[in-house]
Amino acid sequence: MPIPERFLDELTERSDIVEVVGQYVRLTKKSGANLFGLCPFHSEKTPSFSVSPDKQIYHCFGCGKGGGVINFIMEIENLDFRDAVAFLARRANMPMPEEAEGEDSSRRGRLLELNRDAARFFYDRLVSSDGRAAQEYVAKRGISGAMVRNFGLGFAPNEWNALTDAMRKKGYTDRDLLDAGLMKPGKKGGGYDTFRNRLMFPVIDVRGSVIGFSGRILDDGEPKYLNSPETPVFSKSRNLFGLNLAKKTKRGYIILVEGNIDVVSLHQAGFDCAVASLGTSLTPEQARLLTRYTKEVILCYDSDAAGKKAAQRAIGILEKLDMKVRVLQVTGAKDPDEFIRRNGADAFANLIEGSAGQMEYRLAVLAEQYPPDTAEGKVDFFRAAASLLAAIPNAVEREVYAARAADIAGVKKEAVSDEVERLRRSKMRGAKKKENRDGTRPIPTARRGIRYDDPRSARAEEGLIRLLYLDPGIARGRELPEASAFSSELLGRFYSELLERIRSGERISLGVLAGRFTSEEMSHFTSLLEAPEDLANADRALEDYIAVITDRGAEEDEDLAKMAEKMRKTKSYGG
Repeated sequence: MPIPERFLDELTERSDIVEVVGQYVRLTKKSGANLFGLCPFHSEKTPSFSVSPDKQIYHCFGCGKGGGVINFIMEIENLDFRDAVAFLARRANMPMPEEAEGEDSSRRGRLLELNRDAARFFYDRLVSSDGRAAQEYVAKRGISGAMVRNFGLGFAPNEWNALTDAMRKKGYTDRDLLDAGLMKPGKKGGGYDTFRNRLMFPVIDVRGSVIGFSGRILDDGEPKYLNSPETPVFSKSRNLFGLNLAKKTKRGYIILVEGNIDVVSLHQAGFDCAVASLGTSLTPEQARLLTRYTKEVILCYDSDAAGKKAAQRAIGILEKLDMKVRVLQVTGAKDPDEFIRRNGADAFANLIEGSAGQMEYRLAVLAEQYPPDTAEGKVDFFRAAASLLAAIPNAVEREVYAARAADIAGVKKEAVSDEVERLRRSKMRGAKKKENRDGTRPIPTARRGIRYDDPRSARAEEGLIRLLYLDPGIARGRELPEASAFSSELLGRFYSELLERIRSGERISLGVLAGRFTSEEMSHFTSLLEAPEDLANADRALEDYIAVITDRGAEEDEDLAKMAEKMRKTKSYGG
């Protein structure tokens, strides 16, 4: 039977390409976000094998092989597509669909159905007379009925077996409830409800499936928030609360907050772009998830030491994915929910407008850590700031923030700039020595194997495919050409697959593509993804690419018309 797309999507999510490739290839950091190593598919002394953590692809500039994580396992283990999927599934501890399939549905499907029914149970209890305590808490937090419905909020009664008894009556077994994390085993057999006396927040993935729950205690018990445990359908480090709604935002950025209530409050105030990381610091998996829906993230964490530490960690993770990061600091309130209830949505919008870029924020944190109001603090701040600025690749940005650091420290800008450049030269000399010692410079070479009849149009077709892959939202509201207008049959097929998934609201999955294209074709696909693309000017580039493709179609129509006219005249003269 065909492997379900949902399964392939989750498998590739759980199979980070850096971790998988790293088991076969020694990877080292070079420049930008990519890692490099010696290609395992051909003999070489100078590494030309590149792995992109943000795009989750590999590409060898030497032999031309490339693809996603499934393609890599197909190549390295000499397996066909299904066997490579099974190989990765065993690694990720995910049963293959046919192995998990019962009489009526797969195991995963069964658990998703159970979660859906549990969410309905919690919601019904919240709006019933039994949910008075939860209703009072919802009213106290100013949450409207519309938000209760939008987020599917619910109430877990303060009873030992309210949910388990209700689900058993629906035909679910204790094994189902234990596997879904909705029941805890009792010491003498049986079990009891995991969630009791809590306001329930269903965790809904971007496909609309209830995959887990987060419950907020309604009394003074601990823990304040309780999340579902790791299950076959839920991993809190790979999901974000509220992303199922925030992915539709038109604001152009996503606000990342700490608490579920903050997410609900922000959406209620009109900021439909808020998500939370389910009680954990931002993880690389969550960051990669964000890159599918936005290029800019606004961090809105608590201003205490833990919040600042979490913000610094999140900045580092998001920077590696080339995300624009701003940091919003809530003043006069402990969190966004309290700020909005006190000051209103307009005041919060003003905070967003004034939010600091990540570098401005980092300098402010350094100024708190090393107060420059003493000679010792001034020197410590100066050194730390120079080291921070030396890592900025853009010369203009270095100059701008060198001036800012100089203002904070009360020193001349030239002193900061000179120290920054000294550190950069030192780092470059060290990197050069290491490069000469290890021989780690990639050698780009031309693409192999696939030729174009119309190179000009094909380059535009490649560019259009690349834009749709990197920024699917750019297709929204656009009149795009049909695949029949493409000069390359292969590029037309790539384009059709991407366009179909974008129009149906599905995410673009390399796992799915790996099952529909040959290894050579996937290598070509990843090679065109590796080409540079300036997303800052994506709209203009899109129009240019479309113009080249459609002009070609117009030229073909004109040529056909001329040929038809010539034949008509020839026939007329011959008559």
